Amino acid sequence: MYIGLDLGTSGLKGILIDDTQRVLAEATAPLTVSRPHDGWSEQAPSDWIAAAESVMDALSAHGLGRVQGIGLSGHMHGATLLDATDEVLRPCMLWNDTRSADEAADLDADPMFRRVSGNIVFPGFTAPKVDWVRRHEPAIWAKIAKILLPKDYVRLWLTGDHVGEMSDAAGTAWFDTGARDWSDDLLTATGLSRAHMPRLVEGSAVSGTLRAALAGRWGLPSGVVIAGGGGDNAASGVGVGVVRAGEAFVSLGTSGVLFAANDGYQPDPATAVHTFCHALPNTWHQMGVVLSATDSLNWYAGLVGADAASLTRDLTTLQAPGKTLFLPYLGGERTPLNSASVRGAFLGLEQATDRAAGSPQTRYM
Repeated sequence: MYIGLDLGTSGLKGILIDDTQRVLAEATAPLTVSRPHDGWSEQAPSDWIAAAESVMDALSAHGLGRVQGIGLSGHMHGATLLDATDEVLRPCMLWNDTRSADEAADLDADPMFRRVSGNIVFPGFTAPKVDWVRRHEPAIWAKIAKILLPKDYVRLWLTGDHVGEMSDAAGTAWFDTGARDWSDDLLTATGLSRAHMPRLVEGSAVSGTLRAALAGRWGLPSGVVIAGGGGDNAASGVGVGVVRAGEAFVSLGTSGVLFAANDGYQPDPATAVHTFCHALPNTWHQMGVVLSATDSLNWYAGLVGADAASLTRDLTTLQAPGKTLFLPYLGGERTPLNSASVRGAFLGLEQATDRAAGSPQTRYM
């Protein structure tokens, strides 16, 4: 049997499958996001561990004595800052946290970042967020010993090791995406070094083994392998079979993604399209990202005092979009605008506009 753990923005999901990929059990533990200031989006890493424990408790009810491996995926770009004893220094700044717009612009003004990483330095990426900490929270900055991406903090809990993988690391702005390795030059430019980073493996490689205490707690055999895994969209690409050039998929979660696999490194940062490593060796991918996809529906549901499920259920038959337009820039935008300050709007409102006009039948522009 095999376990998959996916650290999402709104919840941690777990699945148990057999060697024919038949689903044996599923479990989910909810997570919440804190937004204490405009543009901020944070989670406590301790909540991820509590959610993972809850999910594993649920899966263990089905018997885990035949589990051979655990795979990890999760939301990208989060800055999880640890001291020399692996204690978390502050809440994790998430992928949709845009407070570091000034820091991102400063880094992006250095041509080396686009040339080496193959990407614009977006405010949501890891490097500008950590640079924000350097400028605004110097006491915390001085204590940073390791910087982990969110799923790799879960891996630290599972294995005791600091390990990352290529697809997630490519979204930090510290990564040489073509060479599939940390860039010493980019790290130095932000006052860091390779010592602050986890070691890297490919997504399909072994990153470590499950700690004995956790194996005993849930009845797993000794030596269970933890795979390198992948960033959420790269892992989804593997899951749906988008692993060769010419294959693509659309994903609508909290964010919206158009993802296309490539068999070579083909950066084009001027378009605001991301170019990252895939979760498989010698494979890359490109993707365009809308920050608020189903998150827009959740926001609208709260605005009209409903829930997303009832709004979509009440749509009945599928219809063409009406006159109402919605700009889904609730917290800035990446592709193609690359703006942390742009905000959303309804357009084309008229006397005939009703609650359903703001539903998923609205045209998103």
